[in-house]
Amino acid sequence: MKKLKDNIIPLSLMISIPILNIFYGILNNDSRGVYSLMTSIDRVIPFTKSFIIPYIIWYPFIFLIMVYLCIKDIKAYYKTLLCLNIGFIVSYIIFYFFQTAVSRPVLGESDILIKLVGIIYKTDNPYNCFPSLHVLTTYFVMKGISEVEKNKKITLPVNIIGILIILSTLFIKQHVVLDVIFAIVLGEIIVRVVSVMRMDDVDTWIKKQFSTLIMKNKLEN
Repeated sequence: MKKLKDNIIPLSLMISIPILNIFYGILNNDSRGVYSLMTSIDRVIPFTKSFIIPYIIWYPFIFLIMVYLCIKDIKAYYKTLLCLNIGFIVSYIIFYFFQTAVSRPVLGESDILIKLVGIIYKTDNPYNCFPSLHVLTTYFVMKGISEVEKNKKITLPVNIIGILIILSTLFIKQHVVLDVIFAIVLGEIIVRVVSVMRMDDVDTWIKKQFSTLIMKNKLEN
C-alpha cells in the first residue's frame, strides 16, 4: 500500500485513458461510411463463445499491469502510458476517416457465456475495428512487462493471457485478422517512436507540474 501511495501522482495519470475513451463512443457508428476487411481466413475462424472470458479479462488486465509497471519501473510505466495515449489518438483518427465493421453471428443458445457475448454486442457497436484497441493496448502492456521483468513466473502468464486476449477478438467475432495485424504493426511503430524519448525528463516534468499546482493552491488558500 505504501508503494501505491508513493506513486499516486503517476497512477492518477491513467485518468487520461477513460477521458480519451469518450471519443470511442462518439465515433462508434457508420455515419461516415463503413468498409469491410473480412477475408477468407476470417470466414473459417469459428465463433467460440468460451473466448469471451479472456476478452472481458482485458479490462482488469490492462489496469493491473499498468499498476505493476508503475511500482516496478516508473520509466517503463510512463513509456507504456504514453504509448497507450498515442495509440488511442491515432486509432480514433483512423476510425474517423476509415470506419470498418465486423459481421457478427446470430446468438442462439442462452448460457452464461452467450449472455456475456450478448452484453458485449449490445454495449459495443460493430464499428471502430481497424485497428483493434484490445490488441493494440494488450501489445503495449506485454512490451512493457518484457522490458522490465525477467522473471518467467510473471512474464509467462502475462504473455499467455495477452495472447488469449488477442485471439479472443477473432473468436468472438469482434474483429477480423487485418484488424489484429495492423494493431500489432501500429503498436510496434509507436513503441519504437516513444523509445527514443527520455522518460526521466517526463517524470521530472510531471512532478514539477504537480508541485507547482499544489504550491499555488496553498498560496491561494
